[in-house]
Amino acid sequence: MESIWSKTWEMQKFPALNSSRSTDVAVIGGGMAGILTAYQLEQAGVHTVVLEANRIGGGQTGNTTAKITSQHGLFCSRFIEKKGEETARRYIQANQAAVEEYKRIIDYERIDCSLKEMDAYVYSQDGDKLRREVESAQSLGVRASFVEQIEIPVSCAGAVRFPGQAVFHPLKFISALAEKLTIYEDTPAKEVEENEIRTPCGSLRAEKIIFASHFPFINYPGMYFARMHQERSYAIALEHAGSINGMYIGDEDDSLSFRPYDKYILLGGQGHRTGENREGGRYERLREIGKALYPDSRLAACWSAQDCMTADYIPFIGQYASDRPDWFVATGFNKWGMSSSMVSAMLLRDMICGIANPWAEAFASSRFSAEELPQIMKDSGKAVKGLTKRFFHLPDETIRGLARGHGAVVETPQGKAGVYKTEEDQICQVDIVCPHMGCELAWNPDDKTWDCPCHGSRFDYEGNLLEGPAQEGIQYE
Repeated sequence: MESIWSKTWEMQKFPALNSSRSTDVAVIGGGMAGILTAYQLEQAGVHTVVLEANRIGGGQTGNTTAKITSQHGLFCSRFIEKKGEETARRYIQANQAAVEEYKRIIDYERIDCSLKEMDAYVYSQDGDKLRREVESAQSLGVRASFVEQIEIPVSCAGAVRFPGQAVFHPLKFISALAEKLTIYEDTPAKEVEENEIRTPCGSLRAEKIIFASHFPFINYPGMYFARMHQERSYAIALEHAGSINGMYIGDEDDSLSFRPYDKYILLGGQGHRTGENREGGRYERLREIGKALYPDSRLAACWSAQDCMTADYIPFIGQYASDRPDWFVATGFNKWGMSSSMVSAMLLRDMICGIANPWAEAFASSRFSAEELPQIMKDSGKAVKGLTKRFFHLPDETIRGLARGHGAVVETPQGKAGVYKTEEDQICQVDIVCPHMGCELAWNPDDKTWDCPCHGSRFDYEGNLLEGPAQEGIQYE
């Protein structure tokens, strides 16, 4: 699977670290958050080095739908109720400032990245809920409005409109910024101790270290593994589907996402918690929906993405832990990675430069509320289930009975293992235990990957690590 962004842009290559070095700030992770943070720090006169385990933009940034928006669903009324008006206002102000900062940087650096300003809409079947959201958004200073008619072919009672948002090509954008930065690719951070990052290619010492690697791979301190879970979602690009002039997302659990790019309409949906896609068929269902909505359309690309979800739907941005004053973190973007990446970059720049930022408290990684306990307990329960499954779950397949093109947990002479049978009848066997914290992995038939239901690590059918927090693959010894 290859996203429309990867199909339409080839990223430049950067060298691997080849010796021990030092810098003012080290950023672990070369996605949008890492690149933007490094750029903001360099602009502030702080020498920064980016370490990327694979290729920059090769993770969630290359698989986003690339909506630059401060409209994060019907969140204003919920945030006011749960977090209070002041926190809600800081959150929306930070994200709207992020939208404007993208526009400023693209104009200042003269970046050709298909930026297009457009309105963002959240549609719903519940008109009363939409009107309450408009009132809440307006009370926070947003120029929100209620509209009864929208241009996408879905049934709804109307939508909440946020004007002045934007879309762009994310890989073209970070490619332009990357040319101005010191970046080392194919340089995975394996250990971090105090102010030193150890990699297979050498070590890097830094006065400050920023973890921008999607999901923090160091469990203690911080315990981010207990405070977030991961979810997958799917997208397709449709050609010959006409055009739309806004970006849209539904409020219901099974709703769809729409946005234009060039001659395509990007259609997203079919989300689920990582590791819980036993039956598969997500791409097929999106294709069927796309054909029903746009009968003359043709499939041009399909891909999937993964998001870290916090219990209160606000990212963790700030100090990694109270006893690590020189470590910082940006994670938990809750499906809004583009605006959250820029918020992270601006907040972390100010923290490291000693500048007070009025939004910092709303995103503080040390925050905790009793209202988050139900979701935290639910996530903990999922983790316990994943841990116990490896001991008590009986395999329901045998290698002999496994169909071609399918994977399953099976019983082998060596014990329980993960097996994928290729279309050529080749057997690919892997260790079924996630190396992060020992949960039993689950087969994802749509992406042909082994996914961890506890913390979201993913591996291809040959056992190679695709994304963390795990730090190594699951190749069978």
